[in-house]
Amino acid sequence: MYLLVVEDDAEVATFLVLGLREAGHIVEYASNAADGLAIALKKHFDVIMLDRMLPGGNDGATILTALRASGVNTPALFLSGLGELSDWVEGLQAGGDDYLVKPVSMAELLPRLEALANKTRQNDSGLLAK
Repeated sequence: MYLLVVEDDAEVATFLVLGLREAGHIVEYASNAADGLAIALKKHFDVIMLDRMLPGGNDGATILTALRASGVNTPALFLSGLGELSDWVEGLQAGGDDYLVKPVSMAELLPRLEALANKTRQNDSGLLAK
């Protein structure tokens, strides 16, 4: 899979990028909202992973709202330290397809990413998704 990780915490970002690459994925990384949005608008990813709280004036939900308004329908998974129900709801209402609260394990993250990417592949095949 071709993945974009938008995460400002260097330790978390390193864990994600190295773990995802070790699992055989191609990963691009942005450490702030502005760079994440710019990269996501220029390239097609299988899944975008967004932190909810980011430096640069926007959070992950704002980035995703902008992407959806621009016609980018890439599946998005929020990774966040914000774990209240209202946080989940806000992330999903912004266009998120899944929401995980940090800390997260690769054992949980990898199958969720595969599921999101598979839904897109099924929809792109011209077949009706179940």
